This record gives sequence, C-alpha cells and structure tokens, in this order.
Amino acid sequence: MLIFAHRGASFAAPENTLAAFAAAIDAQADGIELDVYPLADEWIVFHDRYLARLAAQPGRLSDLSLAQVRQLQVFGQQPVPTLAEALAFINGRCAVNIELKGADIQRGLSKHLLHAIKQHHFKFSQLIISSFNHHWLQQFKRDHPQFRIGALTSSCGLHYSAFASELNAWSVHIDVDFVTPAFIADAHRRQLKVLVYTVDEPEDMRELQAMGVDGIFTNNPQLAANVLRGLPVTAREATQLD
Repeated sequence: MLIFAHRGASFAAPENTLAAFAAAIDAQADGIELDVYPLADEWIVFHDRYLARLAAQPGRLSDLSLAQVRQLQVFGQQPVPTLAEALAFINGRCAVNIELKGADIQRGLSKHLLHAIKQHHFKFSQLIISSFNHHWLQQFKRDHPQFRIGALTSSCGLHYSAFASELNAWSVHIDVDFVTPAFIADAHRRQLKVLVYTVDEPEDMRELQAMGVDGIFTNNPQLAANVLRGLPVTAREATQLD
C-alpha cells in the first residue's frame, strides 16, 4: 500500500513547506501530496483560501502579490514555496500528487510539470494531478493525456467510482469516512487505484490495508510505514498527532 505524505510530513514540519517535504523524503514516503493555487505567473503551494490559519494574518491568498507571498511564514516558521521550487527540491525522489485548489488550467501548469521531467528527474508516472473540480481534471487530461489524474470525492456516490472512470483517471481519492469494500471493488473493476485520505490512526491504516486499498494520504508517513510493516507502535506514537 502506497504512503503519500499529506501536505508533506505535516506532523513533523509546517504543512506544504520544503521542510515538510524533506521530512517526508526522510521517512521514505512513496509520494508527497501538496496543494496549489495560481497567482500571477506562478503556482503557490498553499492549502487555504484565507491566510488566517497558516499565516496568522487577515485576507485571502488570491489578493496578494507574489512579493507579498514571499514575506509569509507558515505557522511563523517556514516560507511558502512555489510549485517550481517544490518540484526542484523533491527532484524525482518520490511521486508527487498536486491538488488543484483554485485553478486556471491554462496558466502554465504543464510547463512546470514538463520542466520537472526534463530537469528534475521525474517520470510522467510520478506526477498526479488531482482535484475536487472534475471539470478542471477533464480539461487537463484532454490537453495532456500523458499525465495521470486523480479524481477526488468526499462521498460514496450511487455509481461508486464511475465518475473517475469517465474522466479516464488513474486513481480515485476518497474520504476515509466513506470508503467501503463495494467502492474499492468497483474501482478495481474499472482499473482505478483507490487512495484514501486523511489516514492518521493505526486502526484505520490496518483496516484499509486489509480492505485492499492501493494507498493512503497521511500526515505521519513514518508512523504509517511502521504500522503497515507490522512493527510495534507505542501509545505515544499512535497519539502524537495534534
């Protein structure tokens, strides 16, 4: 079962920062999940629309200039990277799931991905574009069929993973609260990988492994690796997430 570090190893370092990505690589995660918003001619690695939680100031990310974004500190500790900086730092050492939080697909996303393949040792198979906006995914896949897409859902719909199959997705990403054996079986019949978010409890990790899911997104990839390998996990390790 694949382990994707959710926003990097966000248990160990501020989320969506190079420090969190470094911690994920140190934990030998199979992949890193990060979130991006377009801003000017760049893509900014940041999760929230508003700045309050992550940067302790009022306002929206979209109302800032790139120069102002450069002044932000995530939780007062780490700068906000661009997608180009994140991909250069990760440098093909693991897969990367790029979640589109607010997007205009025409604003040069593929340019960054192709540059990462040419200059930073990535393979096409290591880059996954995901979103809850399936219109964006459809457009991106139509324009760039060589890339993998992951269709996000926070529900178990009447037709299970049919929506992801319609998009010609590589994977379907479902909330841990709604994944079922029937959903997994349907996705696998459609040749889709099932990735589950956000999984931080050892009991859930073991149960999903037994159910046959293909991967999880977790804030603590080192804990997940230990659990999935069947190694003993102390009570402190199992409860150390905030």
